[in-house]
Amino acid sequence: MKTEVKKPNSTQIKTRTIELTTPDDDARPVYLAGNFNNWVTQDHRFKMNKISKGKYEFIFPDEEAFKGELIYKFTKGDWSEVEIDRYGNKTPNRIWNDEQPIRKERVPKWRKNWLPYRPSQLPQIHLLSEEFEIPQLNKKRRVWSLLPHDYDTSNERYPVLYLQDAQNLFNEKAEFGNWQIDKKLAVMSDYGIGKIIVIAVEHGEDDRLEEYNVGKTVLGSGSGKQYIRFVADTLKHFVDETYRTKPEREFTGIGGSSMGGLVSIFSGIMYPEVFGKLMIFSPSLWVLPKIKLGFLDLFDPMETRIYIYAGGDESADMVKHVNKLQKKLMKRDALHGNMKVHLSINPEGKHSETYWSDEFPKAIEWLFYSNKEN
Repeated sequence: MKTEVKKPNSTQIKTRTIELTTPDDDARPVYLAGNFNNWVTQDHRFKMNKISKGKYEFIFPDEEAFKGELIYKFTKGDWSEVEIDRYGNKTPNRIWNDEQPIRKERVPKWRKNWLPYRPSQLPQIHLLSEEFEIPQLNKKRRVWSLLPHDYDTSNERYPVLYLQDAQNLFNEKAEFGNWQIDKKLAVMSDYGIGKIIVIAVEHGEDDRLEEYNVGKTVLGSGSGKQYIRFVADTLKHFVDETYRTKPEREFTGIGGSSMGGLVSIFSGIMYPEVFGKLMIFSPSLWVLPKIKLGFLDLFDPMETRIYIYAGGDESADMVKHVNKLQKKLMKRDALHGNMKVHLSINPEGKHSETYWSDEFPKAIEWLFYSNKEN
C-alpha cells in the first residue's frame, strides 16, 4: 500500500531566516529587538547564532506571530550597544514585509557604551561660577552647567539634574577617569533622551567626606545636611533664575556616586518637595549600615523615582546594602506605591567611573523619559 505524500500547503507558515554579516565584530553577542518582543534589547530568545567571525544567523520560530511584517534592529544587548552606520550615525528601523524565506543584512558598526558621538551634539559646558558662595558652610566652590547643544536657538524649558563630584564627570584629565557625561548626552540627544540641564558641583577636595557625610555615622559627624540645604535652597534658586528650567519637583533630580550617592539619597529624603528623581550609583551605605527611614511616614507621599546601581565586584557588602535599601524604601506604608525604584546590578561592576559612565544613560532614560515601574 502506497503512503500518500501530502503537498505543502501554500498558506503554510514559512520559517524565516536572517543572515547577518558585520565587519566590526567583537566578543559581544548579537540580539534582535523588534515588534515581535516589545523591543527588548537582551532577549535571549532572539540571540543570534554566531556562525563564524562577523557572520550570524537567526531562524524565527515557525509560528503565526512571525509571519507578518517584522520591524527590528540589531543590538549587542542594549540600546547603548545598538547598530550604527559606517559614519557613526543612528540607523532607521529595518522592515521585512515580503515573502522571501531568507533576509540578508549587514551592520557596518556598533555603538560601544553609547559612543561614538557627533561633536555637533555636545552640550555647552559653562563654568557657572569659579567661587559660588555656600553660605550654609561658609565656603566657596566651582560649579559647572551643561546645557543642551541647541539651548541658544530654542525656547524650550528643560529638566535639571544636580550631580556631585564635578571633577570626575567630564574632565578628560581626571585622575581616575570620568563619566564622560558630555559625550553620553551628545549621543542621547540623537535618540531624544538627552535634552536636560546638568548642574555639576565640584567636591571639597580634602573636605569631601565631611561635606557628603550626613549626621553621625561611622565617619563621625558630617556637614551633609548643610550641603544639601545649599543645593536645595541656594543653588537651585540661582539655576532656576538663570536658565530656562522646569523647576517643578517632577523635573528635578539629584545624583552621585559613592559618598556623592549617599548625600543624594538624603537630599531626596530631606527635600521630597524639591527632588522627584534620584540617581544613586554605588552609595557608601557602609557608613550608615542601619539607615532608618521611619520618618518618611511623616510626609505626604509624593511620586519619586529612584535609580540605584551597584557592582558585584565593588565590595563584599555593596550589593547586599543596596538590596536592603530597596526593600526598606518599598516597605514604607506612607509611600502608598508612589515610590518607584529601579535596581540595576552589574555582577562584574567595579567601584569606578568607567562603570558609572556605562550606567549614566540608562539612568537618565528611566528617570526622565520612561513610565516603566522598574
